[in-house]
Amino acid sequence: MSSPTLKPTVVAGCLFSLFTCTAGAQPVTTVPAVTATQEAVPAAATPDAPVTELSPIVATSTRMDRPASEIPASISVIDGAQIRANEMQVNLSEGLRGIPGLSVRNRENYAQDLQVGIRGFGARSAFGVRGIRLYVDGIPATMPDGQGQTSNIDLSSIDSAEVLRGPFSTLYGNSSGGVLLTETETGEGPLTLTPSFAAGSYGQLRYGMKASGSRGDGPGAIDYLLSTNHFRTDGYREHSKAEKNQVNAKLGLNVGQDGHLSLLLNHVDLSADDPQGLTRDEFENDPRSSSPNAQTYNVRKTTKQTQGGLVYDQPLSDRTDLRIMGYYGERETKQFLSIPIGPQRAPSHSGGVIWLKRQYGGADVRLTSHVSLADRPLTLVAGVAWDTMREARKGYENFIGDQLGVQGNLRRDEINNVWNLDPYVQASWNFAERWTLDAGLRYSNVHFKSSDRYITNGNADDSGTANYSKLLPVIALNYQATPDLSLYVTAGRGFETPTFNELSYRNDNEPGLNFGLKPSVNTTLEAGLKANNVLNGQLTAAVFRTYTKDEIVSAGASGGRTTYQNAGRTLRDGVELAWDARFYRHLHARLSYTYLHARYRDSFCSGTCAGSNPEVPAGNLIPGIARNTATASLAWEPEQGWNGGVDVDYLGKVYVSDQNSESAPSAVVTGLHTGYTWKRDQWTVNAFGRLDNVFNARYAGSVIINDANKRYYEPAPGRNWTAGMTVSYRF
Repeated sequence: MSSPTLKPTVVAGCLFSLFTCTAGAQPVTTVPAVTATQEAVPAAATPDAPVTELSPIVATSTRMDRPASEIPASISVIDGAQIRANEMQVNLSEGLRGIPGLSVRNRENYAQDLQVGIRGFGARSAFGVRGIRLYVDGIPATMPDGQGQTSNIDLSSIDSAEVLRGPFSTLYGNSSGGVLLTETETGEGPLTLTPSFAAGSYGQLRYGMKASGSRGDGPGAIDYLLSTNHFRTDGYREHSKAEKNQVNAKLGLNVGQDGHLSLLLNHVDLSADDPQGLTRDEFENDPRSSSPNAQTYNVRKTTKQTQGGLVYDQPLSDRTDLRIMGYYGERETKQFLSIPIGPQRAPSHSGGVIWLKRQYGGADVRLTSHVSLADRPLTLVAGVAWDTMREARKGYENFIGDQLGVQGNLRRDEINNVWNLDPYVQASWNFAERWTLDAGLRYSNVHFKSSDRYITNGNADDSGTANYSKLLPVIALNYQATPDLSLYVTAGRGFETPTFNELSYRNDNEPGLNFGLKPSVNTTLEAGLKANNVLNGQLTAAVFRTYTKDEIVSAGASGGRTTYQNAGRTLRDGVELAWDARFYRHLHARLSYTYLHARYRDSFCSGTCAGSNPEVPAGNLIPGIARNTATASLAWEPEQGWNGGVDVDYLGKVYVSDQNSESAPSAVVTGLHTGYTWKRDQWTVNAFGRLDNVFNARYAGSVIINDANKRYYEPAPGRNWTAGMTVSYRF
């Protein structure tokens, strides 16, 4: 898959020039904050490469308007056009390659979503996204309990994606081991229609239509975008068919002289079979197979989600700006698991079918002021975030008589509520010509309540409550050594509560919610540098250490159900490097490398510490995390005509259990792509073809940690192809 290209980003007033940047850690504006517009600057000229200018981009993961070189944080900005280039335009794993510290692993299982991790946070997730925060157009795609999903991100209309790593991400509150934000394109100019089509191996097919544009200027002017897509696949593995329909809409309105209101709406309808994990023998000898129970119980999942929101920006004076965000959504999920009939006959068992209906919403209000302290510039941000979710959860037997894989008798019925109310403040003070001090503080408090409405199961009422709160500080110092070199140090503390899914089952097989599960607390120290004009490109580097107390880990998985526990203290040491440069004319090179040594500092019992769950000794590596990953790519990227390139990914071995008894093997995966761009008058045509896993490497797309049946492995496809075309016509 092609590497993401990062637009050169410098805020107005920047004192230096950034060379065009791609796949690495891109310095962009400051810590989590208000929108900061960044101006593109000319690329470094060579005798064969004319100077060009790229359009401005907006960094939504930052809340303060300042030069990119002064940001004491690891942050990457990826242009939406590059994410879409030469890709199927379905999964974020297609475009978010080569970003240090970020792992987006495709399970080839649309019933379980992508496995997204940042610096090891989120690696434990058996389904969905945990441990990191997701935002779409400023609206959380992560619930207040920390559970998120990527299914509502529309790649065909994405304008940019941003990845924030390290201590500053803690200012997003609970479960912010890292932050991933995406923004939808804003319509511009006359109506533009953009149909697109792509097909690939294993019956993959996607087609869509996008319409965008704007009308008027000044007060009352509007901009609009509407994108629709349909995708289906037979799946690489047996019993892995999937179908997805998606709609994404954005409407902008200028209010008064300076205000702007954005209305946002998206909908996704997904149905997918679940092939489940494989044993090591099945993984090596028949990777396209499914687990025997996947078809016996017809394991599958359906999801429907509709979400709407608004974002209002209004300057209150020449020094103060107001931003208001509000949203509401509904999500319904039904999942059939492969739990045998026998265990479900126990009075306390909650069945083999999960039905969830969630209603969620929230708001974020903040003020940004630009003042001075001791005659030096000072930027202040103050805000409050409120999020809430109501979940109706039911469980049913997955059989009727001798018929399996159907919805049977009710076995669980409860109402779950979770909400947070988090005030936060930030400050950035340029106290000397080359020095900037940043600080922030967020008080995150998360409240859980469960009301059991099924108390005829021979047990007591399983209702309960849990409240978690933590003061989350961050502080950083940036030194601009030269116009082309900045150095920084930063430190911060974050925390992560268990999600409702992690609270849903106790690892001692007793009924009731797992309210004994404690939140984990982490402290991160980071130092980094950002240098321009290094071998004609940009170099970024960061080293970090993260201490975590009460790490939440998987206590075992079986039949699609996973339980969780606390594992004491852990330690993560890491190094992230990225280099990006353009050479002769349109030749573009990218390199990135991540070293992440994540291990347990305390011994603990995995599950019950009996039989197949022995004690885990201190020093064992945390499963699901590769110690070494690297990406290299070389591409020819003219604006028109033929383009093409090669990219190579290396993924180190990944342990699949706390005991480190087995591991998914390391792999080198190579991809090739070519395409042609034709532009004339109002027409633009892009056609592409690509070949992935050229040398047919055998590797795991993701792993299921601590699976009780040792079905740890979810195989990635062998050699496969994709081809497609996008046509745009501007009226």
